[in-house]
Amino acid sequence: MAERGGLFARARRRLSSGARRLRANGWSVIQTAVAASVAYFLATFVLGNQQAFFAPVAAVVSLGLALGQRGRRAIELTLGVAVGLVVADLIVLVIGVGAAQIGIVVALAMVAAMLFGERTILINQAAISAILVVVLQPPQSGFSPSRLVDALLGGGVALAINYLFPINPERHVERTARPIFDELAIALEEIARALSEGDQERAERVLTKTREIDDRVRSFDEALAASHETARLSPTGRRALKHLQLYSNANVRIELAVINTRVLARGATNAIRRGDSIPKILPEAVQDLSQAVKSLANYLEENQEPDEARRYALDAARKATRILRDRHDLGISVLVGQIRSAAVDLLRSTGMDQASALEALEEAAGRASEVG
Repeated sequence: MAERGGLFARARRRLSSGARRLRANGWSVIQTAVAASVAYFLATFVLGNQQAFFAPVAAVVSLGLALGQRGRRAIELTLGVAVGLVVADLIVLVIGVGAAQIGIVVALAMVAAMLFGERTILINQAAISAILVVVLQPPQSGFSPSRLVDALLGGGVALAINYLFPINPERHVERTARPIFDELAIALEEIARALSEGDQERAERVLTKTREIDDRVRSFDEALAASHETARLSPTGRRALKHLQLYSNANVRIELAVINTRVLARGATNAIRRGDSIPKILPEAVQDLSQAVKSLANYLEENQEPDEARRYALDAARKATRILRDRHDLGISVLVGQIRSAAVDLLRSTGMDQASALEALEEAAGRASEVG
C-alpha cells in the first residue's frame, strides 16, 4: 500500500513538472508551429516550389534551439543548412548516390562549413542537410537553387516570428525562477523542522532534494539569457529590461543561496546524527531564512520594496549569532555560519552591495550580542 502511494506521489510530481514545462514553453511551441506553416506557405504558394521540404524544416530547427541560443546561433544554423544543401547538390550531380557517396558528401559539407565558422551547430547542420539531400531528395538534373532558397526562407521566417511575436521575457523569467524560490523555501522549512524534531531521516531527504534544485538554477540561467536577448532585440520587449535587471543582479546570489541551503542541510544531518543539542532558536533562524526567500520572490516578481526580505534575512542572522554567546562547539558554529552566509546572499539579492550587506549583518549581530 505504501509502495502504491509512493508511485502515485511520483506520478503526481511528474505531471506537475510536465505542466510547469508546458506553461513555460507553450508560447515557444506556438511560435514553432506558426513558423513552419508560414515558411511552407511562402515556399509553396508564393515561390512556387512543389517540394518545399527544407523551408519548414529550417524554421523548426531554428526555433527548436534553446531560447537562450536563438538569434546569432539561429543565423549560423541556417547558414549551415544552406552550405550543406549546396555542397550536396553539386557533389551528388557528379558522383551520384550511394553509401560511399554519403560519406564523401558529409565530409565535404563539414569541411565547407568549417570555412565559414567553427561552431559545432553550424558544422553538424551542414552534415545533416547534406544527408537529407542525398537520401530524401537527390537532384535529378542540374543544380537548382530552390532548396537553398527554401532553407534561407525558413530560417528568416523563424527569426522574424521570434522577434516580432516573442515570448513575454518577464513572465518567462518569473515562471522559471518561481519553482527555485518555492523549493528553496520548502527546503529551509524542512531543515528547520528536522532540527526542531531531531529527525535525521527528514534532514537527509532535504539534502537530496536540494541537489535537485541545481537543474532549476541552470534553467533559470538559460531563461534569463533568452529573455535579455528577446527584450533587447524585440520592439515590444525593451520595456522589460529594467525588471529583468533585478533578476540579473540576484542571479549569482540565488545560486549561492541554493548552495548554502544544501550545506545547511548537510550540517543539520550531521548535527542530528551526532546527537548534538540543538538550541531552540536555531530552527527559528532557519525558518526566518525561508520567509526571506518567499519575500525575495515577491520583491523580484512584483518589483516591490525589498524591506521585508531584508528584515527576515537579518532576523535569521541575529538569532543565529545569539547562539554563539553560549555555544562554541564546531557543529553548531558551522550551522550558524551557514545561516549568516545565506542571509548575506539574500541581502545581496535585494540589491545591496557586499559592504552594505555585511555592515547590516554586523549591526544585527551586534544587537544580538547585547540582548540578555
